[in-house]
Amino acid sequence: MTATAPPVGEPDRTQPRNTPASPAAARLLRLLPAAVAALCGVLLYVSFPPRTLWWLALPAFAGLGWALRGRGWKAGLGLGYLFGLGFLLPLLVWTGVEVGPGPWLALAAIEAVFVALVGAGVAVVSRLPGWPLWAAALWTAGEAARARVPFEGFPWGKIAFGQADGLFLPLAAVGGTPVLGFAVVLCGFGLHEAVRAAVRARRTGRIRRSAAAAALLSVAVPVLGALAARPLVSAEAEDGTATVAVIQGNVPRAGLDFNAQRRAVLDYHARETERLAAEVEAGKADRPDFVLWPENSSDIDPFANADARAVIDRAARSIGAPISVGGVVERDGKLLNEQILWDPAKGPVDTYDKRQIQPFGEYLPLRSLIGAMNDEWTSMVSQDFSRGTEPGVFTMAGTEVGLVTCYEAAFDWAVRSEVTDGAQLISVPSNNATFDRSEMTYQQLAMSRVRAVEHSRTVTVPVTSGVSAIIMPDGRITQKTGMFVADSLVQEVPLRSSQTPATRLGVAPEIVLVLVAAGGLGWAVAAGVRGRRAGGV
Repeated sequence: MTATAPPVGEPDRTQPRNTPASPAAARLLRLLPAAVAALCGVLLYVSFPPRTLWWLALPAFAGLGWALRGRGWKAGLGLGYLFGLGFLLPLLVWTGVEVGPGPWLALAAIEAVFVALVGAGVAVVSRLPGWPLWAAALWTAGEAARARVPFEGFPWGKIAFGQADGLFLPLAAVGGTPVLGFAVVLCGFGLHEAVRAAVRARRTGRIRRSAAAAALLSVAVPVLGALAARPLVSAEAEDGTATVAVIQGNVPRAGLDFNAQRRAVLDYHARETERLAAEVEAGKADRPDFVLWPENSSDIDPFANADARAVIDRAARSIGAPISVGGVVERDGKLLNEQILWDPAKGPVDTYDKRQIQPFGEYLPLRSLIGAMNDEWTSMVSQDFSRGTEPGVFTMAGTEVGLVTCYEAAFDWAVRSEVTDGAQLISVPSNNATFDRSEMTYQQLAMSRVRAVEHSRTVTVPVTSGVSAIIMPDGRITQKTGMFVADSLVQEVPLRSSQTPATRLGVAPEIVLVLVAAGGLGWAVAAGVRGRRAGGV
């Protein structure tokens, strides 16, 4: 009688197993994959900013590969969920800083479902030849889904956003965050396969060439690809330079009620701008061509409030340069998170309305249902913000400045649209005062560094309370502020107009990787069906 291989996706019970010394040892062995999956999720979290331990993502995925390989899809689902919780619970703890643990735990639990589904898929494809390729593509597909649903998605925690200091960063210029993240995951799974092949060769004295080649390619191709992509990363000026000023005015206090003194926040930013103007006049600072204020720097509508308008006018005249002001504006019955281009002579001349608004922060999905469960939340978000519809590129002293407001920096399409609309420089005005001194601001800053390389643009990050920064097109931070201090950054920065492959290709690399994932999953399922039929004959 000829032995048949188990169907793809089913656990392999044909291999001899050592009998544990005791029932307690047997229970520990059964728990080991779950413990490894959860701990590897934590390891992945540790690889993210503010730490610069980007390389820990590789052993994190190698360990996940060990836990998932050869298991059934149900086990993969559970192990993937544990990995997701180990990663997302600590990564997203900042979401509960001011509103308590409920929303944080709910968000992490929901987002981990996507990782669980990926875990099930990886378990299914893990018996295929070259399984790290299919598994890494499945991870990318999971990230693509998480960036779109529910409520238009939540891309926070993309693997690419943990690689701002890493070897693989140049790949962002090749295919954006999908290709960068795919390369890291492929290398991690390939690392596990390489170790497994080496252990097998040492134990048996034989090398399975196909498995060894797949393992080697899974590790080598991402590394060599990243090295080959380095010429795409440049901080050289193509369209001359501009001197930019980033203003961080600070806030009266941290937390959700930071804007209870909205006039104080506006005054702080005007005061810091006027202080910089005095330094310019004294020859202590370079004169900026334009000035960038953060999101929510004027939560008093300057179109409806003469006092607010006068404060901004005075600041713009003192510095003698156009200012991009972050305001909350009500127009035609709509509440808008708006960037306003303020000319020192003409006043407001252009606007950009934030397009990707934050669920549960700027609008409340399922308002009636949530109100029935917790009316406190409906009072916190008493009126939904409306969405903008057009990209925002301001012409500021001859420079095309693309606006990406805070939360939008996490979304590939929102950043790319500004560059394809002509932006020579990207500004990411943000307000992180709500999240106190948590890791959130550093995670978001890393996103902006990845975007700088992805589109080869200088990126400025003006934040109400820090960390504000100036980032070169090669991802280097050249200046940054502290947190909860008033400060300004002035620097001559390169302007660029060429487009990277990532900018030109847009969503195409992600679509290709999703199709690869679907192909691998389909192949594995078909192979499993054939195996079960053969076993039943």
